[in-house]
Amino acid sequence: MSHEQNKNLIELSQVTKSFPLASGTFQALKEVTVNIQKGKLVAITGKSGSGKSTLLNVIAGIDKPTHGSVLINGVHVEKLPESALATWRGKNIGVVFQFFQLLPTLTILENVMLPMDFCNSYPKKDRKERALSLLNLVNIKEQADKLPSALSGGQQQRAAIARALANDPPIIIADEPTGNLDSQTATSIFELFAALTKAGKTVIIVTHEKDFSGYFEDSISIADGVVVNEVVNA
Repeated sequence: MSHEQNKNLIELSQVTKSFPLASGTFQALKEVTVNIQKGKLVAITGKSGSGKSTLLNVIAGIDKPTHGSVLINGVHVEKLPESALATWRGKNIGVVFQFFQLLPTLTILENVMLPMDFCNSYPKKDRKERALSLLNLVNIKEQADKLPSALSGGQQQRAAIARALANDPPIIIADEPTGNLDSQTATSIFELFAALTKAGKTVIIVTHEKDFSGYFEDSISIADGVVVNEVVNA
């Protein structure tokens, strides 16, 4: 059993997430049990409103489960107090959004340095060099001193991925990261995610993009808050 636990970076057990509504309680997730191994590129799929984003938020510690446990890298995330959650998330989870969410008044370089400043994860003198090396990794180092508005959508998403990598987190989560990109740019972003998993990162992506199913090693399909299909390629 211990060998199995070592392989799983993320273990969700019997996770239920309920939200109070005027009409009663809405269960976004219903007794979800999911294991995700280190270094995998994992898809979370399902129709709108099926619970995909809630599942992602529970993994990221943004939403706490109403019931059940969330064990990530040996830490019971659901038991962390709010004061400790932000610091834990900053060091363990890199988040990539559909709409990039870069701060418009900061340069691309400053956007990538921001998580390092927030978590104080690297000495101040090293942060600029690390940010530049990450921008080089995602092939936009020459855009470092520009504001986000000067970049294309694909370049902004690359910058967002560099920012997600800033604190060297073991897990990258992305919610429809190519939903705003043309197919050629989207392909290059998926190739970048695949390269990150080969380098040891665990990447979890909520996606509707059927064209990119070949990139995923594992997939989790959700319907009405329940996992209806989990394909794990060991």
